[in-house]
Amino acid sequence: MSKSLLERRLVEVSTELKRLRTELHVATEQLAHFADEADDARLRSLVSETPGAGREHREAQKHASSMTRHRDEVQAKIAELEKSQDDLLDRLSAES
Repeated sequence: MSKSLLERRLVEVSTELKRLRTELHVATEQLAHFADEADDARLRSLVSETPGAGREHREAQKHASSMTRHRDEVQAKIAELEKSQDDLLDRLSAES
């Protein structure tokens, strides 16, 4: 792979990493919010012991679980891109 192609690919990976890190930050904040809501709904469910409160808790927990999965997927993509970036840097330094 030519040096210019390696450099261009590095720029692309770097741009995508920046975007994913921003997305990870947002997902982490949203997860904290959803987890707090799920905890609050759980407590309301325990205190009120009504079917509606239980349903609300299950729904809030689904949102928190979904956001956890999303955050984990973003973290995995970041790790994959960081490995790709390291490989590209190794190749670039080997060509120099």
